Amino acid sequence: MECEKALNLAEILNAMEDGIYITSEDYTVEFMNLAMVAHFGQGVGKKCFEVVNDSEVMCPWCQAKSVFEKGSGVQSEIYIPRRNKTYRIIEVPIKNLDGSISKLNIYRDITYRKDQELKLRATEQDYRRLFENVAAGVYVSSKEGRFINANKALLDMLGYAEKDEFLKIHIQKDLYVRPQDRLNFQRMIEDDGKVVSYAVDFKRKDGSKLPVLLTAHTLTDHTGHVIGYEGICVDQTQITRMQQKIREGRDFLNNIIHSSPNAIIGADTHGKLIIWNKGAEETLGYSAEEAIGQDVRRLYSEGIAYELMRKMRSAEYGGPGKLRAYPMTFMHRNGSTVEGTLSATIIYDDNGKELASVGFFVDIGARLEMERKLRRTQEQLLQSEKLAAMGRLTSQLAHELNNPLYGIMNTLELMKTEIKPDNKRRRLLDMSLSETMRLADMLRKMLSFSKPDQEQRRPVDINTIVDEIMLLHEKQLREVDIKIELDFATGLGPVLASKNQLRQVFLNMVSNAKDAMPNGGLLKVSTAGNGNHVRVEISDTGTGIKPEYLDKIFDTFFTTKTDSGRGVGLGLSVCYGFIKDHGGDIQVESSLGKGTTFKIILPVMASEASAAGTA
Repeated sequence: MECEKALNLAEILNAMEDGIYITSEDYTVEFMNLAMVAHFGQGVGKKCFEVVNDSEVMCPWCQAKSVFEKGSGVQSEIYIPRRNKTYRIIEVPIKNLDGSISKLNIYRDITYRKDQELKLRATEQDYRRLFENVAAGVYVSSKEGRFINANKALLDMLGYAEKDEFLKIHIQKDLYVRPQDRLNFQRMIEDDGKVVSYAVDFKRKDGSKLPVLLTAHTLTDHTGHVIGYEGICVDQTQITRMQQKIREGRDFLNNIIHSSPNAIIGADTHGKLIIWNKGAEETLGYSAEEAIGQDVRRLYSEGIAYELMRKMRSAEYGGPGKLRAYPMTFMHRNGSTVEGTLSATIIYDDNGKELASVGFFVDIGARLEMERKLRRTQEQLLQSEKLAAMGRLTSQLAHELNNPLYGIMNTLELMKTEIKPDNKRRRLLDMSLSETMRLADMLRKMLSFSKPDQEQRRPVDINTIVDEIMLLHEKQLREVDIKIELDFATGLGPVLASKNQLRQVFLNMVSNAKDAMPNGGLLKVSTAGNGNHVRVEISDTGTGIKPEYLDKIFDTFFTTKTDSGRGVGLGLSVCYGFIKDHGGDIQVESSLGKGTTFKIILPVMASEASAAGTA
């Protein structure tokens, strides 16, 4: 009977998930259940410290002596390096039939819980640090109109020295210049669950007005009822100041143009005059009212206008898009000829599309002085274009992007140390770190937009780049039920290109395809070549593009993602610029409701293309 009881007890202990073993007073292991054996290996008959800690001496955390002497159980949490795990250990004395005392040891693996606790604490610390240190005003408020919490930036923005004082104000009465704005805000946020960039005027403590952009979302209880709001307030004063500076810069530039004693003439892509300064009036005899809107070709002899544009687009007369000190004879209004030199430039948008041409005409006697003034004017023109294109984007994003980017890079570096170099996941981490570093480099370039890009181009294998991008996105695509079909042609010649720019192009294409298939679908990626060019086709079975949008998708700031807040209209325009800069082309075919195909065509390196043609 006793034997049967012992067998039943052993079966019960073996069925338990916790590791259980029994030791005698001399630390010899008398019994181990299956879970304990799975964790530490079979050790019945050995000393417990040999089994648990692979040691010849007592475990430093062992409390056996206290258990045997006091006859009471103890509990502890112990990290065991041999297993790289944390256990909750319960040690209790048990009395045997012969009167001897043994010790029952229960080992419960709590590694996952401990890891989760650490991650939770880290997340809470990160949130607290972000809440307190972010440059924008951050707050949590109740539905009834009281602030529950606010960071220092918001207190400083509104002129409050003490948080306690700020938390006592009534939001609708004491904060909003127009109390109705608070009601409008509540109506919008409770209808949509969020409010994005809502422009309102707040009152500082001293009563002065502060324009802000308000972005927030609702807070709900466990039943889904709205109990409050949390969000950020961005001080619009700096943006208004920046816009004023841009306007002042443009006005200053216009003053320079119209105050110049030399003729400055500008025409759009149709040849219609759009700039005609005082110098042009004095030099050629036509007033600005008479000249603006007229065809620029009336100023030249027949055929000269086309010849000038041909020379400006060639590389022989000062570089593509420029014409330097070209001898020119204009016709004065009174019929006389005006001899001098013409320097001209083509103005491009961010995608390389021609917008206009500007010419600077001087008489031969004043050439040297005029060249110095033209250089200064040209630099101011280019700088104004850069400010106009990038000012609004960089003013708010610069400081907010650097910190999370470097946080991601540091995290990836730490994760690499925990994975062996030959592990496939290590390759994914390396690629992720590389892409993050590239993004940081892009941010740096955006902030130094006025400096020319000196990135060196090297021979690259298109198949390798596309394969890396698909490997990086494979898990994300499969998680949203998007199937992948790859078809890479062999024997493709290398392309002389910037690897980072091509990566950005393909990343953008794959990301757009993913967004176009919110309910899953099929993504096909293939490569092909003819010896002179390589072609990458990226096809999706998504929502497609409306026919009226096909001619606009590569335009700067054009986007169809305005409702989701995920797009600013730069992705495809930047990709188009990169491919065009590499001597290639992007073509698009789309059918609404059926899908879209992008074809990226790039030239093979000259030596490889020549060899293919000879063969």
